[in-house]
Formats: sequence, C-alpha cells, structure tokens
Amino acid sequence: MVVLEKAPAKINLSLDVLHKRNDGFHEVEMVMTTVDLADRIELTLLDNDQIKVVSESRFVPNDERNLAYRAAKLMKDYFNIRKGVRIFIEKNIPVAAGLAGGSSDAAAVLRGVNKLWNIDADHDKLAEMGAQIGSDVSFCVYGGTALAKGRGEKIKALPSPPPCWVVLAKPSIGVSTQTVYQKLNTNKAEHPNTQAMIEALENKDFEAICANVSNTLEGVTTKLHPEVNQIKEKMSEAGADAVLMSGSGPTVFALVSQDARVHRIYNSLKGFCPEVHIVRMLGNRETTC
Repeated sequence: MVVLEKAPAKINLSLDVLHKRNDGFHEVEMVMTTVDLADRIELTLLDNDQIKVVSESRFVPNDERNLAYRAAKLMKDYFNIRKGVRIFIEKNIPVAAGLAGGSSDAAAVLRGVNKLWNIDADHDKLAEMGAQIGSDVSFCVYGGTALAKGRGEKIKALPSPPPCWVVLAKPSIGVSTQTVYQKLNTNKAEHPNTQAMIEALENKDFEAICANVSNTLEGVTTKLHPEVNQIKEKMSEAGADAVLMSGSGPTVFALVSQDARVHRIYNSLKGFCPEVHIVRMLGNRETTC
C-alpha cells in the first residue's frame, strides 16, 4: 500500500515575536499562508517494524535529525503501531530557507501514516502531536492561511488571500534560526500590526495586505546577511507590490498582482540568486485526513 502527500511551503505575511517565555521558546504571532511550491512525500507500508527515509537530496538526513522521521516515530509510539513505513521525500522546497520545508514534510507524514496505518485521528489531534516535533508543524498539518500564536502551535484559520503571484528567491547562504532568535531584542525590534493584516485578509484587500507585511526577525537577519536586503531592493525596483523575508530567512518573497511584472522580477534575480521560483498562493485549508 502506498500513500502520496504533498508538503507545501509556507510564507509569513506577518511575523511578530512578543517576548521570550519561561520555557525558553519565544511567544509569537504569525500570519502564514501556503504556496504551491511543494515537496512530494511517498509513504509505503512495510511489514517489518522500521522507519526508512529515502531522498535523492543530499541535504535530507535519513535518521532522527529528519522531522519526517520523527513524525512517523511519534505516531508509531503513541498509537502502538507494529508495522513500518518507507518515506520517500522528493525535495523541491529549498532547505533551511524560512519556508517550513522540514515542518511541512513532517506534517505530510503525520497525515500520510494516519491513512497508511488506519489510525483515523482527526486534524486537530495530528496538529496537537505536530507541536511536539516543531513550531511550524501544527500549521502545516492544516495548511491554508492561519494565525499561529503561542510558540506556533495555537492555530486559528483565516480567510485565504486574494489570488496573486508570489516570487520566491533564496540566496546561497544558510541562516541559523537559533542564532537569529538569540540576537533578537524584542524591545528594539519593529513589530507588525497583526490585527491589520487579519482585517486585510477578511476584506480580501490586496493593497492592505501589501501595506502590512512585516517580519520582526528581518532586521536581525539582514544585519547578518546583507544579501537579503539586496534581494528585497531588486524585487521592489522590478515592480513588486510587496516584499518581505519569510521566517528567519534567508528566502525573500514578492507579492505581485500583475502578470506582466512577474517575469520582470524573476529575470532581475536570475544570475544574482541561485534559487528563484514563481508560484501561486494556495490559501485554503486541508479538510480531510
């Protein structure tokens, strides 16, 4: 038996870090939405009691370091499953990019083994379990558009954004999320107007969405990696309606309403940035397991 799952990337329309919590995590408020750049996850039932992770990408570990592996292990242990799974990951989302590729893979495995092993848990249960794996996994279980609070595990569905193009650009650098959070001073950082972004989504107001994109972590990452600001400048000069870094970076995205501008922005980045993708927003939640 084989189960196929898509694991879409996410972007942060807004990301606010409020303060550091007593448990060592940071309290956040994030408005996130999925885009149609996705990893492909193929899950094959194994009779023997093991988890195998396979990928053609050299950046994908095949053991406990991989969130997809940990997702399968968590489900096996929690539901006392004695069968195994082979997890094949076709990697299309850039690694360590601020696009939740690893978290989305883990969420896809939670959904997939739920079917493969006939567990029949609902999405809320899977999202609750996903919070044990990583801060973005709960959101990725549902996908669509949502407000994430707490350390990212408290999810409230939001209306999807109006249709538009998204240009993603990742420079050839890696960013340590841990380092970015360690260097963040929440008292001095710029904070988004999260409520304004929520209202813009509720009103399907593309201009208001563009006016309110904001990321508290951006100032830290751009000091460490000036390339991020250079990408933002190129996108703006080429006609993007809004530009913002996603997550802790280094990927930058542009929101673009007019078809004619999309390839102008894409072409302005080719040669400067090794990974550039033109995608659309998905926006809608998963509805079934």
